[in-house]
Amino acid sequence: MKWFYTDTGFNTGKYNMDFDMSLAHTCTNDIAFFRIYRWQPYCISLGANQKISDIKIEKSIADDIEIVTRPTGGRAILHAEEITYSVVYPYGKDFSPKELYSEISKALLNGLKLYDPKLGEAELENIQPNFPALLKESSGAICFGSTAKNEVKFHGKKLIGSAQRKLNSTILQHGSILCGDYHKHLIDYLNIDENEFLHLKREIDSKTIEIETIVGYETDYSRLTCSLKSGFENHFEILEPINSFIK
Repeated sequence: MKWFYTDTGFNTGKYNMDFDMSLAHTCTNDIAFFRIYRWQPYCISLGANQKISDIKIEKSIADDIEIVTRPTGGRAILHAEEITYSVVYPYGKDFSPKELYSEISKALLNGLKLYDPKLGEAELENIQPNFPALLKESSGAICFGSTAKNEVKFHGKKLIGSAQRKLNSTILQHGSILCGDYHKHLIDYLNIDENEFLHLKREIDSKTIEIETIVGYETDYSRLTCSLKSGFENHFEILEPINSFIK
């Protein structure tokens, strides 16, 4: 397998989702892509089947928060103080989709540990929640309201939220690595009443955690990006450095 890597830096939500889709359409049976990116302006992304009516559109516009729909499933995320990753891999090559999901999470764990030894206590979730039941609850509107099997958690709290989708002959997986706590402001943009707001505030506070809270210092995004890339190379036993790829 020949890997390509790119760090596309800050871009709009539409650009970021279009770029991931372009990688999926570019992928062939013998190449894979690993991408790191960020968001400017901050952006709320909705799962592929989520209704935009869940979001306070006028408030989002007033606060310069973009709204996009992801090609993958899951629920709403406010992309702010985070590093986002994407992986595009040939479908059925070496791994089943579930196996690939797990292996990517293990590679991310490897990178987190390289960034700071304290993050070595992060681990994979081993229980799959009942998503149909969860989606009926108010917390079902937010991605970080629950942790799926093989997602990355720290002391029981979700640290990385990921989603995956098969697109013809490729698998696209992308996810948010929480660095700061601004993602919690998502609830300010949901169309919910005051009781639901208070409930979701408790939920997101109790079920999520970010790197800065764990390590106790401001994120060095450049060093974290390098650590994630190295962790990926180590885990997938990529003997040569991942090739640079700029579209």
